[in-house]
Amino acid sequence: MQLEDYFDFLSPDDIRIKGHRIGIDNVLDYYLEGYTPEEIAANLPTLSLEQIHATITYYLHNRPEIDAYLLRLVKWGEQRYQEWAANPSPLVQRLRAVKAQRRKEQVEN
Repeated sequence: MQLEDYFDFLSPDDIRIKGHRIGIDNVLDYYLEGYTPEEIAANLPTLSLEQIHATITYYLHNRPEIDAYLLRLVKWGEQRYQEWAANPSPLVQRLRAVKAQRRKEQVEN
């Protein structure tokens, strides 16, 4: 079995572990924070140690490309957050208004 056989390459920015909705970024986030494969398995119990080791090995063999992949995901997430913050849903707007009103009432009392 080749290392790539462990993964579904859905797009250049979406690599998942075969048979799961879990992306390699989920495993690698733990790994890059210093978690052992066993600790990663405890946090992602639907993955086998074999899948976790395969993900880490794939990363180590393709580090520059996967580092770029992870950076794109972080930038995409930041962009999505900025878009959300700039255009909050009506519910968030209403909650912010209620919170502001409560603060105003506390200051007045």
